[in-house]
Amino acid sequence: MANDMIYFTLGLFLLISCYSDRVMAGDPDPLQDFCVADMDSKVKVNGFVCKDPMAVSADDFFFGGLGQAGNTDNPVGSNVTMANVMQIPGLNTFGISLVRIDYAVGGINPPHTHPRATEVLVLLEGQLLVGFIDTANKFFSKTLEKGDVFVFPKALVHFQQNVGHENALAIAALSSQLPGAQTIANTLFAADPPLPDSVLAKAFRITQELVDYIQKQFA
Repeated sequence: MANDMIYFTLGLFLLISCYSDRVMAGDPDPLQDFCVADMDSKVKVNGFVCKDPMAVSADDFFFGGLGQAGNTDNPVGSNVTMANVMQIPGLNTFGISLVRIDYAVGGINPPHTHPRATEVLVLLEGQLLVGFIDTANKFFSKTLEKGDVFVFPKALVHFQQNVGHENALAIAALSSQLPGAQTIANTLFAADPPLPDSVLAKAFRITQELVDYIQKQFA
């Protein structure tokens, strides 16, 4: 009986596929008005469990940090201020978040990926060189002026660099409540425990001595 049901389901799926251009799938709509993240819960789920609605307040939907400039006095000359579910528990289950990015002159938001989100960036001040690389290694790049918008597709390696003569400021929206970020250089050369020198030397076609030198720059 169970096998019959499996074959029936597969047959139905194939029938639908034959009579439609595509089969669509997506996250279900929320079943409540909101699901404010309960950061104190010990339950581990894909996201966060819901806080008791009676304990929810307006502060759960508020964050005032994007109005403050980030400190760009660091080796890359940029600073990312996040406004995701960790700062705004009310974003839980909504699939959106924001970041503020400040850039010193010459500062860069180094090549990185967001494994769970597409990013839409708008430049508010300054001038940025931006770009991403697709899976065929094709490089897409533009120089943005104030008010320009650029899209970085989900999970693809991308960057921004201030190429103007003044500090730059951008706001970006991401299609995840917790997009995650992997900065390529840090991921490879600052992993804990470290990747084997032989792996990095072979991958980058450099000596193991040079690998050791680069790793020390991220210590």
